[in-house]
Amino acid sequence: MSMGAYDDDEHERRERKNGAVDTDFDDDRTVYRGSVEYDIGESTEALLDQFQEVKD
Repeated sequence: MSMGAYDDDEHERRERKNGAVDTDFDDDRTVYRGSVEYDIGESTEALLDQFQEVKD
């Protein structure tokens, strides 16, 4: 068979391989426990003042 020639058997093998779906993995969702904290930071006025200083 020359280089680049069509191989029907190889085509069928790849079709079977790509058509199979692997369902062996665990599909359960993980439950995360803990807490989230948000740092609100400075007031809006303080942030605007800081922005103005950086801008100038």
